[in-house]
Amino acid sequence: MLVGTINGLFGVQGWVKVFSYTQPRKNILSYKPWCIKVDGQWQTLEITNGREQSKTIVIKIKNIDNREQARIVIGTDVYIDRHQLPKLKKNKYYWEDLIGLKVVNQSGFVFGKVQNLMDTGANHVLIVHGEKEHLIPYIKPFLREVNIKKKQILVDWHEDF
Repeated sequence: MLVGTINGLFGVQGWVKVFSYTQPRKNILSYKPWCIKVDGQWQTLEITNGREQSKTIVIKIKNIDNREQARIVIGTDVYIDRHQLPKLKKNKYYWEDLIGLKVVNQSGFVFGKVQNLMDTGANHVLIVHGEKEHLIPYIKPFLREVNIKKKQILVDWHEDF
């Protein structure tokens, strides 16, 4: 499961910045091992140190000791095994579970499929790609039903928005 992206260098001793998709963001540090894909090959990262630094997460990866070595991993996504995540309550979903689901309104209009989600601070928003892009709030009263088995999300949203 995707939990973050290594997105920058931090200092001169090989530390890197990580953009965390976990909530709260520092939770990413509690998952081990991390896996990344470099040149089409999966690699397991051994994190020797990590912490929250201002508004980001910084980590030290074993055997990466300078900026040049660290550049190799910049831009790579960080994955963990799904079994490491806590079980969610009924009708709660990880974002990854929603990506790819078809979004339909109560009139049967198909908006497209969930491409991603974003957090606006006030609520989450479905980013739906179909004939055009739709941004649909992922909150009641607009969210009517998520049906993982049918791979569908039912919304109360007008197709012209």
